[in-house]
Amino acid sequence: MHRVPPVSADIPALVTPSSVSGDLPEASALLACVILAHTDPVHVRRLIDALDPFPVFLHCDSRANPRVFAAMTTDLPKRCTVLPRMKTGWARWENVAAELAGFRAALESTFATHVALLTGADYPLASVEEFTDTLTACAGQSITYINPLPYDGWGASGGLDRLKFRHWAVRKHMIRIPIPRRLPPDVVLSGGSQLKILSRAHAQTVVDIADRRPDLVRFWRRSWVADETFIPSLLGTAQYFPNWSDEHIRATPWWIGWDGTRRKSPPWLGTEQTDAVLSRRNFDQQELPSLFARKFTTGLSDQILDAIDASRSFSAPAAVASGAS
Repeated sequence: MHRVPPVSADIPALVTPSSVSGDLPEASALLACVILAHTDPVHVRRLIDALDPFPVFLHCDSRANPRVFAAMTTDLPKRCTVLPRMKTGWARWENVAAELAGFRAALESTFATHVALLTGADYPLASVEEFTDTLTACAGQSITYINPLPYDGWGASGGLDRLKFRHWAVRKHMIRIPIPRRLPPDVVLSGGSQLKILSRAHAQTVVDIADRRPDLVRFWRRSWVADETFIPSLLGTAQYFPNWSDEHIRATPWWIGWDGTRRKSPPWLGTEQTDAVLSRRNFDQQELPSLFARKFTTGLSDQILDAIDASRSFSAPAAVASGAS
């Protein structure tokens, strides 16, 4: 296990191989995984085990008590790096800051061709061999699903209110200052899931932009649920990613149990969802089988996780279409 020195929540500092103690993670892995965890260390450790041999960069919310943090991080394998802790509460900018810190550490200390962003409540559905074959077929491509704003699925404003006004998150409640502010003129405002798989080049460009554009960081600090708009907006801007259309698979690589109920986060998955999760498809026409699923918790999800582990032993490589879909 490695530990990275503390960084600012504005722009994470550069992490170089020399700044990480001990041996570096294995360079042969195609995928590096950044995990943002808050609680449930038993599941987090199971998740880390399931991601073997991929290098893992683990962030634990600074609000977690010392016992939880110790249970998450004590005696981790050498392929794991513990990131500096920030207050990564619901809808806060620090979720983006922790993600950038994880990307930076992965880029500087591994030769991974892709970097995935997970939460501590996620779990892989694909085997190591399937991940390797799928990402080899996606050489130089990211796998994510983003939409320019306004987007019909994001309320009356199409998601623009998230950016148009200044926000604070207080105990899972939104505080909005109803005074419009100027939107960044040189960015194509876009939205999508926090969960994504980025190619190495795309992850590096995202980190570089965050370094060069503190004005964007300041703006997004007061946006609502910044982890669903900051990086998607960068990816959707042609001046930064001129070949984005050809350099990504437009797909959601996570199976998530949204059931149409109005809620702030997806439901926990239990035994009754086993067949649906193992289908690895959120909808019938889905071409790329889901590579991960969420969200799971110790106890309620034990049996479905056992079924997933059994299925991962037999998962076949996924067929991947070239270019955007």
